[in-house]
Amino acid sequence: MKTDLLACRHIGVNKADAEVMLRKIGVASLDELIDKTIPANIRLKAPLALPAPMTEYEFARHIAELAGKNKLFTTYIGMGWYNTITPAVIQRNVFENPVWYTSYTPYQTEVSQGRLEALMNFQTAVCDLTAMPLANCSLLDEATAAAEAVTMMYGLRSRNQQKAGANVVFIDENIFPQTLAVITTRAIPQGIEIRTGKFRDLEFTDDLFACVLQYPNANGNAEDYREFTEKAHTANCKVAVAADILSLALLTPPGEWGADIVFGTTQRLGTPMFYGGPSAGYFATRDEYKRNMPGRIIGWSKDKYGKLCYRMALQTREQHIKREKATSNICTAQALLATMAGFYTVYHGQEGIRNIASRIHSITVFLEKSISKLGFKQVNRQYFDTLRFILPDSVSAQQIRTIALSKEVNLRYFDNGDVGLSIDETTDVAAANILLSIFAIAAGKDFQKVDDIPEATIISEELKRQTPYLTHEVFSKYHTETEMMRYIKRLDRKDISLAQSMISLGSCTMKLNAAAEMLPLSCAEFMCMHPLVPEDQAAGYRELIHNLSEELKVITGFAGVSLQPNSGAAGEYAGLRTIRAYLESIGQGHRNKVLIPASAHGTNPASAIQAGFTTVTCACDEHGNVDMDDLRAKAEENKDDLAALMITYPSTHGIFETEIVEICQIIHACGAQVYMDGANMNAQVGLTNPGFIGADVCHLNLHKTFASPHGGGGPGVGPICVAEHLVPFLPGHGLFGNSQNEVSAAPFGSAGILPITYGYIRMMGAEGLTMATKTAILNANYLAACLKDTYGIVYRGANGFVGHEMILECRKVYEETGISENDIAKRLMDYGYHAPTLSFPVHGTLMIEPTESESLSELDNFVLTMLTIWNEIQEVKNGEADKEDNVLINAPHPEYEVVSDQWEHCYTREKAAYPIESVRENKFWVNVARVDNTLGDRKLLPTCYGCFD
Repeated sequence: MKTDLLACRHIGVNKADAEVMLRKIGVASLDELIDKTIPANIRLKAPLALPAPMTEYEFARHIAELAGKNKLFTTYIGMGWYNTITPAVIQRNVFENPVWYTSYTPYQTEVSQGRLEALMNFQTAVCDLTAMPLANCSLLDEATAAAEAVTMMYGLRSRNQQKAGANVVFIDENIFPQTLAVITTRAIPQGIEIRTGKFRDLEFTDDLFACVLQYPNANGNAEDYREFTEKAHTANCKVAVAADILSLALLTPPGEWGADIVFGTTQRLGTPMFYGGPSAGYFATRDEYKRNMPGRIIGWSKDKYGKLCYRMALQTREQHIKREKATSNICTAQALLATMAGFYTVYHGQEGIRNIASRIHSITVFLEKSISKLGFKQVNRQYFDTLRFILPDSVSAQQIRTIALSKEVNLRYFDNGDVGLSIDETTDVAAANILLSIFAIAAGKDFQKVDDIPEATIISEELKRQTPYLTHEVFSKYHTETEMMRYIKRLDRKDISLAQSMISLGSCTMKLNAAAEMLPLSCAEFMCMHPLVPEDQAAGYRELIHNLSEELKVITGFAGVSLQPNSGAAGEYAGLRTIRAYLESIGQGHRNKVLIPASAHGTNPASAIQAGFTTVTCACDEHGNVDMDDLRAKAEENKDDLAALMITYPSTHGIFETEIVEICQIIHACGAQVYMDGANMNAQVGLTNPGFIGADVCHLNLHKTFASPHGGGGPGVGPICVAEHLVPFLPGHGLFGNSQNEVSAAPFGSAGILPITYGYIRMMGAEGLTMATKTAILNANYLAACLKDTYGIVYRGANGFVGHEMILECRKVYEETGISENDIAKRLMDYGYHAPTLSFPVHGTLMIEPTESESLSELDNFVLTMLTIWNEIQEVKNGEADKEDNVLINAPHPEYEVVSDQWEHCYTREKAAYPIESVRENKFWVNVARVDNTLGDRKLLPTCYGCFD
């Protein structure tokens, strides 16, 4: 392998290291290990047919060439996407900072205080701007937030409404079309009927349970919904409002006129358009609905010594706990983009946000008055940033389009011939003059350029915001770049990311996110592209999307790909909806049951329910495999109604089940489809694939297998790949004239992330990708060999080996000593490590996945850490350490405790803080002691203003 290829930088162990590891494992070669791990009948017969790998330098030139094919016109299309200015201090110190983008979802509270605080800032900004008491810390986008709002309100129906079968949601006709399409996809399988029309004409009937409004609406008109909302509540209907969050700096927020839910996108708060995504959706509601709200919520708590801290609250309502009873399947969200939006509000504060909104509005007012003088009729009575013009008889939309394109400007063109425009943060006087010139030339009239646009407003007193927002001190302290830079640094020092050490989370694949893959995301031609521009302006994006889709087909062995889903869970949902559409097309729409192994990730049953199926659980045997007898029995029992099997491969237990081909055959014999969860695809690439195994559809996690970063809980991309017969039923989009099964607002989902995966595949090539898979399996088996004689490994494959991850036995330790897997996880923090996956898929265990990116020295340091902790456990077992006062149950030990004048433990400070030599050289100090996980749930405080009595 050429030494200038990415594979040599991405894969952590070299040939000499591998030989040492293989001896420890007890095999003669890497090929022998792979042959004994993966069943022979599913091994690919030939290498992946992918282009030859590029060097990092060659890829940089190639991606720059693609970027150059994108034409960056000035775009005023709006419709949910707007050009923004990302403050450089945020772009450099957050967006381009691996401490922020390589961290994991903050389940481990003590090593996540920095990003938890950043997300709390986001929640506070959302609550303030919407005037709602509670917000989550992001959803995937505005359209999926809308779908979540509808299903949440459906679940909140009164008992009488449920008995009466109230199943109609009213959606005002002036909602963004992509939002309506995504709601429709979600509503149909839930049995929810959609009624659209003008909100003023709605007659409230007994079958109506909720209403959805847009504010300002899709035309740009800011309606006064107060009276309507009162009528809705009188009729026992909930009201959800899609609100432009920047407009709420000037407009009366929905929380002040009675909305039950306010949702939308925070893309306008400093996030580039990225050809549609990623950006952070937001969702705010009333306190009484907190246990029904989708997504993660950050709340206050205290550590064991009473220090205030943050944690993720009310987790018991989420899919990983509630499974098929969860109200949402959301898992990965948009944490990195929410963090950026939160910092944007911190950096600008109330005055800055108001100034930005006022400037946008003033330019819009100027353009309305100036263009109207040219003979165009503007239809919006009240507006924030968007105008819609009826053209005079002498002017056609095509004339406007031709002139605009000649000036490299994109406007919005309505089906009836009207022309619209949406002003944004980047619009200045020069841009306003160009816009004015387009309409003047079309009308054949002169116009006068202006040098300045004075502040102005047309917002009535009834709609004008009167209340303050962003009043917490965090929004007023960091307005200089120096202070902002230091604040960001203070926060990132509190967290463990891949920049600190290996993150061995099982089923999460925390691999390298190479700088060469990440750099293109900061290129303006990728950042600043609106998703609805003419196709020729996005030629570079379209070529990249085509190439990547073809490569994913090769890797998965499938015939079709949709890149639209914004997360793995969204991919599951999209795949199941694709199966449903196919079954309906062949007269099998009655099939409504999905078979799911008991070991499955919680998103599987939650996604099945969201897609309109019921779930049937299949048992696992004592070896961790699907129980074949139970599978056959359940398949036979439900064969007439069986729609699909959802199965993860290798299994969630980390092993390659030898019967996987037979499992697929059993399901197909029943007339059902096989859905393969691609969470563990990192153990398949180049060695086998879902299509070859016999599956019909799978989703991929680009943020796992294909090197896109986790971002502290998103962004993710969950594309689905399908067999030939399912291709016609993949998610569509209104942009293509087909909205069937639309699952995301943008046609290509989070297109802005795709250059990362594209770069990973192009620079690794077939040989590099395959070696990465082999090395991931090697590393997991090496750790298993090193730890099997102490902790023990719960499950192994037929020949005694694990896949790319393994489950460490901790249950016996607890029985003998009272030391739990949680105590071990917390003690790992004192050694500078993030905990592995706790108690999933087996309670009382730790699941470890090292990935291919870690070096032998890092693996050995982790082994030393685990063995040292084992010795600490034995000290408790043998009575050498106090069962009630030892380094494990007191872990982690924060800096403030270790340096305190008081030290009342039975062990030394050195044992607590510096247990092995490597920690002395590179100590990570946790910021808080063990956090109280019940306090923050008993009293949820979801904003910066919260505090405990």
